[in-house]
Amino acid sequence: MLIHYRIGAKKIKVVRPEGELDLMTAPRFRSLLRQGHSRVTGPPRLIVDLAGVTFMDCSALRELCDAQTWAVEQGGWVRVVHAQRGIATLLRATRLSSRFPRYASVRDARSDQLANCSP
Repeated sequence: MLIHYRIGAKKIKVVRPEGELDLMTAPRFRSLLRQGHSRVTGPPRLIVDLAGVTFMDCSALRELCDAQTWAVEQGGWVRVVHAQRGIATLLRATRLSSRFPRYASVRDARSDQLANCSP
C-alpha cells in the first residue's frame, strides 16, 4: 500500500491511498489519516481520495469511521472521493453511504459538491 498526503489550500488534508486497504494495511492507513493534524490550526478537514484503491475491506472502513468521528468532535469533517462499484457496495452494505456520501473528485470534495449519481 502506498499513501500520499498533503495539506493544501484552506488547510485541507488530502490522503490518496493506492492498492489494497485491508487488515494488513489498516494500521498504516490509520496513522496516515491522523498524520499532520498537529501542524494544522483549526478544525481538521480531510479528503480521502480512494481512486487508486483496488480493494477495501471493513478494517479500512473502521479507520475512516474513527477518523470522521474524531474530526467531527473537533468541528471538522472527512469527505471520501470514489468511483469504484466495490467501495460503493461496501458502504451500502454497512449502511454507511449516508455517513460517507460520494464525491466525484477532490475538487468537488473541497467545495462540498456531492456526486449526482452512484458508481
